[in-house]
Amino acid sequence: MRNPLGVAIRRVGREPWFPRAFGWIVPVDTLVHRMSGGRFGLTGLAGVNSLLLTTTGRRSGEPRTVALTCAPYQDDYLVAGSNWGGDRHPGWSANLLAEPAATITVHGRARPVRARLLAGPERERMWAVLAAHWPPYHAYAARADREIRVFLLERA
Repeated sequence: MRNPLGVAIRRVGREPWFPRAFGWIVPVDTLVHRMSGGRFGLTGLAGVNSLLLTTTGRRSGEPRTVALTCAPYQDDYLVAGSNWGGDRHPGWSANLLAEPAATITVHGRARPVRARLLAGPERERMWAVLAAHWPPYHAYAARADREIRVFLLERA
């Protein structure tokens, strides 16, 4: 049986008002992930995969952690810099471009990864994987005035 909350959140997640109404969810989800040692987050209640990504701040050099929706891919993870379909790329994606070495925490287990920005046909294939997991990505892409960055977080 499909998770009713997951079905509902995937439906309303594509609406233009969703980021304004639920923009608070990312910092709260990050907090819940951190407090649980990365074992779970709010998005998990809706059956949406997520992880904690810790990057190195490109200007500060300090660790920066954010909870992100992800799609498992083989032994690695895919993430999209959708920023809810906003005009700007999210800061974490610029951090990965400056320093691809990062750490992810999934189900309470931390591991080092190397981020690889995907392009061309590979990006299109992986975009399809991400959008199958989180269909609102299609609406975000339609709203964004940019190509949404797609990263493969590969085991380091």
